[in-house]
Amino acid sequence: MKSPGRTPRHVRCLIVFSLFLGLTSLSAFFHMKNKNYRFSKSHEELLIPPTSCHAKTNVMFLKTHKTASSTVLNIMFRFAERYNLTVALPADQLYHLGYPRTFVAQFVEGFETIGQNYNIMCNHLRFNPLEVKKVMAANTFYFSILRNPIRLLESSYIYYKGIVPAFKSTKNVNEFLASPTKYYHPADYRANIYARNIMWFDFGYNNNAEDDTKYIQAVLEEIEQNFHLILIADYFDESMILLKNTLCWDLDDVIYFKLNARSQETVQTLTPESKEQIKAWCSLDWKLYLHFNQSFWRRIEETIGLEVLEKEVDLLRTRQKELMETCLSEQEAVRKDHIRNKALLPFQSGAANILGYNLKQDLDNRTLRTCQKMVIPELQYMSYLYSVQHPHKRKKMGLPLLWTSVQEKVQVSVSN
Repeated sequence: MKSPGRTPRHVRCLIVFSLFLGLTSLSAFFHMKNKNYRFSKSHEELLIPPTSCHAKTNVMFLKTHKTASSTVLNIMFRFAERYNLTVALPADQLYHLGYPRTFVAQFVEGFETIGQNYNIMCNHLRFNPLEVKKVMAANTFYFSILRNPIRLLESSYIYYKGIVPAFKSTKNVNEFLASPTKYYHPADYRANIYARNIMWFDFGYNNNAEDDTKYIQAVLEEIEQNFHLILIADYFDESMILLKNTLCWDLDDVIYFKLNARSQETVQTLTPESKEQIKAWCSLDWKLYLHFNQSFWRRIEETIGLEVLEKEVDLLRTRQKELMETCLSEQEAVRKDHIRNKALLPFQSGAANILGYNLKQDLDNRTLRTCQKMVIPELQYMSYLYSVQHPHKRKKMGLPLLWTSVQEKVQVSVSN
């Protein structure tokens, strides 16, 4: 079958090259047989939902760009493994679900045979509700995440500077923002999508549309109809608590280590003028963010309450710190050149130095696999799940043989 919406060749080459060393050393990796395994903790500490509450297992996450969405994707993948759910993964050798082309169901591996029986969808796609509904069950929960466009554009500039025409010829993000129309040409919109209103584009709309009040209001109302919840990356911990309570998950389901983050020295300081320019240049994203930031806090006040939210956020951070002490040798993210296991090296892009993690060396087998799931970069995790769900298909990115049921039984029996 011809691969639809194939990633540009130069980007594919970069991805494959970046992952080659890591993936060739990714042997005897994990397969979650012990899906009920948890680190020890009290029921009260984890704030387990009441028995009358049933975890939602049909969930679609619209993965927007530069919004901490890689961390959310890791949460979704781990949840899928815990409950042995089927994930809608990119077909063939694709890395995304056809992005930046508008999504169609054929971008999903196995759609012709599996049909509307997928449980989880969370890879990058450009939203197209009619086509997504062909893949996901009728009772699917839809959510996404937004980020303040001021911080987002600076991050996008660093991450995509080498491939976005509007960014390439500028020295820094402030120079670009001083006169964006000088560098940004709408005719190159597909190559320049990361330079203007990228969240608007991800939701399936025209990122070069006029800033018209009626149009914007119509889009906001349509998004509210299509999505049950919109989270805010700038309040990530609060977002995870709201997500946990809304989906009836427990605390360990939303515990995370921050993924795809970059080193602080790559962050460029925006001038006050640049910050104001972003609000005008990315006005569609700005109004999208303002609207759903308000609805986010209103949702919290109506459901959880600020006092309970604060307590649950404290528990989440305590739990996160505990897991970092259990799993990580440095108990924090490290620069790419300090990552010892190249199988855990994240994809590197542009001038960003994408951080990763080193795991402790003396972890028992179960703890090791649980910790690995917390830190594995998204492309490696996606490739692993693809090989498990579609064992007869060619593995993505030269991924080596992973755990089989026989291998795991042998390994576990030896370690015990």
